[in-house]
Amino acid sequence: MIEILKQAYGFIFEEELLNEIAKVATLKKFKADDYLIEIGDNIQFMPLLIDGAIKILREDEEGDELLLYFLERGDTCAMTLTCCLGKSKSKIRAIAETDGNMLMIPIEKMEEWITQYKSWRNFVFESYNIRLNEMLEAIDTLAFMNLDERLFKYLSDKAKVLGTTDIVNTHQQIANEMHTSRVVISRILKSLELKGKIKLHRNKIEILEL
Repeated sequence: MIEILKQAYGFIFEEELLNEIAKVATLKKFKADDYLIEIGDNIQFMPLLIDGAIKILREDEEGDELLLYFLERGDTCAMTLTCCLGKSKSKIRAIAETDGNMLMIPIEKMEEWITQYKSWRNFVFESYNIRLNEMLEAIDTLAFMNLDERLFKYLSDKAKVLGTTDIVNTHQQIANEMHTSRVVISRILKSLELKGKIKLHRNKIEILEL
C-alpha cells in the first residue's frame, strides 16, 4: 500500500504521514456507476482517491440531481470533510464515473493529523478551497451561461476528467446530471454538432473542440 500512496500522494505528504496512512487506511475498489456515498449516510471514513474519477451530486426535494464537481486522483471530497468534522450526515451523493481505487481514512485520524502534520492541514484547507471554487463555478454556470454553453462546458469538463474526447453517456444521463430534459439535451447536442463542436455517434459523443 505504501508504494500506491507514494505514487498518488508522495508529492503532498511527508514519509511519516504516508506511513501512518498506510497503517490505518482501508483500500476500496470501485466500479463505474457504483454508489459510494448516499445522501443521509453517516460518514465514518474520509476518502483519498488513488485513481479513477468520482462525480459529486446534490439532490433537490423532488429527487432531481445536479452535478457539482468531479474528483480525480489525489483528491478528496470537501463535502465529506465537512460532514466528518461536523459529525453530520452526508448532504451529497458520490457515484463512480470510472473504475478506480480509494483509501478510506477513519474520521478520528483526520482531526488528529490536522494538528500533527502541516502537510495534512494544508491538504485539507486546499481541498476546501478547490471544491469551493468549483461550486462557485457551478453556480456561475447556472446563473450566467445559457444551456448551450452549460452543456458544452459539461462535456468538456467530463472529457478532461476522463482523459478522452469520447463521452459514452446517454442523452437521458446527461439530462439528469444537468437537471433538464432529454428532449432539450438532444436538441442542443444536434445544434453543437452543426456548429462543429462535437460529433454525434450511435453510442457516444465525440468532442471536436476543447
